[in-house]
Amino acid sequence: MANRECVFYIGWDVGGWNCDKNANSRDAIVILDESRSIIGTPWRGNLRHAINESRNSTEWIHALFNLCDAGTPPNNANYILAIDTPLGFSQDFQRLLNGEAVNDPIGTSASNPYLFRQTEHFLFEYGLTPLSAVKDMIGSQATKGIHVLAKFAPKIISTGVWSDGNTLFAIEAYPSACKTSKTIEEFLLPFIEARVELSEPAKSVWDGAQFISMINHEDKRDALLCALIGWLYQNNLDALVQPEEGVSPTEGWIFVPKDGLKENTLALLIEE
Repeated sequence: MANRECVFYIGWDVGGWNCDKNANSRDAIVILDESRSIIGTPWRGNLRHAINESRNSTEWIHALFNLCDAGTPPNNANYILAIDTPLGFSQDFQRLLNGEAVNDPIGTSASNPYLFRQTEHFLFEYGLTPLSAVKDMIGSQATKGIHVLAKFAPKIISTGVWSDGNTLFAIEAYPSACKTSKTIEEFLLPFIEARVELSEPAKSVWDGAQFISMINHEDKRDALLCALIGWLYQNNLDALVQPEEGVSPTEGWIFVPKDGLKENTLALLIEE
């Protein structure tokens, strides 16, 4: 990543291609600065038009800033886009599209080589349950995210990291992995406005938390979590789980906080 004067972190919770009237799931964007403060106003809607109308990565970044009323993005900055949707398909699924089947018998859903990537199999082992772009009805979101990569950040610079070769860098994030992360819990404290009274003491920031008025939908909350993962990628990479050896760059990698994994397996991961 080229040295520039500042970095902005854009979290994108991805909706389907035609999510305009979907009350539960739409695109959401949150932009943070280097101090993890929100720039402009978090936005929720359908990015399809912005994707279609942007001719290059510069116009794409400008479109996102415009939607969030975040001013004009500086030319002397880097932009990390952390995306909540699968940004690849398994190698075996890719081979299947070319007519090459696996030789081994197909077993359970979780072990099916066509349905899940290596990064998802890894997370299964550590207590997380990411969805499949093939079987879990998020194929629309996945193709939308992959389309954005192909159009605006087509260069794979390392496994799980895409770029336009200049100022835009994209990674895949997974907000659900943040719910047991003490690191993310601390980052969220400035965005908590109040707590709903509970019958039992709150065990984490998630219990009874009422977010600030700008984070008024779960999609925006997930976009905020993505942006925070983007901040960790730039400022504390060791806090995130890194791609395993041998993972195909075309499959990508889900970046999650190490302390969002199961406690009884985290120590083993750190030792490795």
